Amino acid sequence: MNMTNAAWANNARDPDGKERSPCVAGTGALIYYCILLCMGLPVNILTAIALTRLAARTQKSSYWYLLALTASDILTQVFVVFAGFIMQAAILAREVPGALAHTINVLQFTANHASIWMTVLLTVDRYIALCHPLQYRTVSYPECTQKIIGAMFAVSLATGIPFYWWLDVWHDAYPPTTMDKVLKWLHCFIIYFIPCSIFLVTNSVIIHKLRRSGRPHRRLSKTTAILLAITTIFIVLWAPRTFVMIYHLCVASVNQGWQAHLALDVANMVAMLNTSLNFFLYCFVSKTFRQTVWDLMVSFRLPCTQSPRKNGPSDPALRSLGALDGTSV
Repeated sequence: MNMTNAAWANNARDPDGKERSPCVAGTGALIYYCILLCMGLPVNILTAIALTRLAARTQKSSYWYLLALTASDILTQVFVVFAGFIMQAAILAREVPGALAHTINVLQFTANHASIWMTVLLTVDRYIALCHPLQYRTVSYPECTQKIIGAMFAVSLATGIPFYWWLDVWHDAYPPTTMDKVLKWLHCFIIYFIPCSIFLVTNSVIIHKLRRSGRPHRRLSKTTAILLAITTIFIVLWAPRTFVMIYHLCVASVNQGWQAHLALDVANMVAMLNTSLNFFLYCFVSKTFRQTVWDLMVSFRLPCTQSPRKNGPSDPALRSLGALDGTSV
């Protein structure tokens, strides 16, 4: 999603000669995205490995959806944060062929849509599990879950293709063209208004159901707590981006007003923070996830610290002595 097409350009001018608004975030935004990528990409990869183990061991659909969400966040960090904000905007200064830039747009929007709508799938999964448990058994097995996830990735790609013709807010003519308005309103509905409506309705039903049923099962309550936290964080972090985009369309051009320019820069940074928080959320809520991550870290460390000798002592007593001496056994 090509959010800031000239975010670090200063004293630039529009084709008609009007001076563009100066970039206030500038180098600070670049440093922020570098830190976000360096922090978020490793923890998301670790999360994906841990969730792969949990999904294979438990065969629970919720773990598969969380794994798909993590994979989508990784794609968002690669295509949006790295390829869009860091590489294309800062390093290459947007001097890339037009067809390549538009293709990157499609990949960025696809990754972003997948990340958001995987959260919708998780919400629907929890809703069916609580409110329609008999039907849930027919759709919660791994093969069906994986087909649903694959279909959602395909839908995300299909909804990303129209944004090949996306015109960045930094290159907007003022006022925007009809095509530009349609794409930007479509963007707001796909990434915010429709998902948030689903979150609010399903989460309200889930909370009402839990209250009526009394004390929920421990594992179910943890999964539901993760779901409620993920959706709440998304609603909060993506709200500034959405409403600044609407403000740009209806009130003021980001290109010619530094206040709107700064607001969109900050809103983009806040929205991208959403791709790096889930690991810490899972660790905070789930003891099972924490233990799996710890086991992974221990297994990564052991090959480096242990080097068993091929011709070591075979007698148990000698092995014990070797262990007392600090020898690897």
